[in-house]
Amino acid sequence: MKRKVDCYFKKNQVKEIDYRDTALLSRYVTNWGKLKSAKETNTSTKYQRELSRAIKRARYLGLLPYTKR
Repeated sequence: MKRKVDCYFKKNQVKEIDYRDTALLSRYVTNWGKLKSAKETNTSTKYQRELSRAIKRARYLGLLPYTKR
């Protein structure tokens, strides 16, 4: 049985998640620097994949820290 997902990105009709938007991306990272799960953030599968890709790119380029502590 599928669960009802109120995805932030679907609601706001976001076409693509930008890796340079660190304020948005940091909402989906825990204090330890781990990505939050889709169940925790209520994002759809498609956008969860895009989100993880954007966070990894931002970390690689030094826009986001690997750990926050």
